[in-house]
Amino acid sequence: MQVENFKIFADLVETKSFSKSAKLNGITQSAVSQQARAMERHFKTLLIDRSQKQFQLTREGLRVYEAAKEILHQYEKLLSELQEMKKVISGTIRISTIYSIGLHELPPFIKKFLHDYPSVNVRVEYRRSNLVYEDILHNSVDFGLVAFPVKMRQIEMIPFRNDHLVLITHPGHPLAKGGEVQLQTLAGHKFIGFDPDIPTRKAVDQIFRENKIEIDPVMEFDNIETVKRAVEIDAGVAIVPQATVLQEVKQGTLAAIHFKGKEFTRPLAILHRKGRVLTPAMRKFIETLGTDLSAVEKP
Repeated sequence: MQVENFKIFADLVETKSFSKSAKLNGITQSAVSQQARAMERHFKTLLIDRSQKQFQLTREGLRVYEAAKEILHQYEKLLSELQEMKKVISGTIRISTIYSIGLHELPPFIKKFLHDYPSVNVRVEYRRSNLVYEDILHNSVDFGLVAFPVKMRQIEMIPFRNDHLVLITHPGHPLAKGGEVQLQTLAGHKFIGFDPDIPTRKAVDQIFRENKIEIDPVMEFDNIETVKRAVEIDAGVAIVPQATVLQEVKQGTLAAIHFKGKEFTRPLAILHRKGRVLTPAMRKFIETLGTDLSAVEKP
C-alpha cells in the first residue's frame, strides 16, 4: 500500500462519492473504484458494503479509514517538518471563498503573500457559502473564507476581519443627498437583497426584524456584483459590505451612506479542517491575512 491509496480511500469515505474522490485526486471514477477493490484484496476483507443504496463502510472498512487518517496525518506532519528543517516555503494553497471576499477583500493579501513567497502557488475558487463549508469538510481545499461563520465540530475558525455594512444607492437617489440615513427610512424605498439563504441576507433580515421594519425586496440576487449593477441603474437600494463598493463610490457610479446612530458589521473568518497539518506555507498565509495592509501599502 502507498500513501496515495490511503488518500483516495479517505477522500472516498468523506465525500461518499466515487466521482468527487476522483476529482480530488485527478483520476477517473473507474480508477477510484479499482483502488477500493485493490485495498479489499490487499486486506482480504470487504471495506464497502455494496448491498446498501447509499455509500456505507463495513466494520473493517471503518477501521481502515481510521488508520488511513492516522497515516495521512503523520505523513503530512513529516512533510511539514522536513520543509521547516530546510526552511522551504513552497507548495500550493487551495482556497474556497464567497464572491464578495474573494473579489474585494482577498486580492491585496494574495498580492503581498505572492510577493513575499513567490515559490507558493495560490488557487482560488469562488463558491456559495454552504459550498465553502462542504469544500473544507471534504478536504477539497486548504482554507475557506466566509462571512458570518457558523461553528462546526470538524472546522477550525480563525477571525479575519469585520466589514462595515452600508446602504448603497444610485448617486442621484434622494437618500444619497444626506451624509447619513435613518434605518427606518428604508421602509419607503425599493430594496434589493441577496438570496434568502445567503448569510449576509439573513443578517440584514435580522436587522430589519430587530428594528421592526418591514421590507419586501423587489429583486434578489446570489452575488454582490449583480446587486451592485441593479443599484447602479437605480432599480432600488441595498445594504452591502463597504469594502465591496469602494471602486464604484470612487468612480461615482454608486453612493455609500452610513446609518445614523447605528453601526452594523459583518464578521469574516478563515476556515480549515480541524486536525489538519498546516504546512509552513499555510501558516505564512494565515499570518499574511492577519497583516494590516494599510501599514505596508502606499496610499
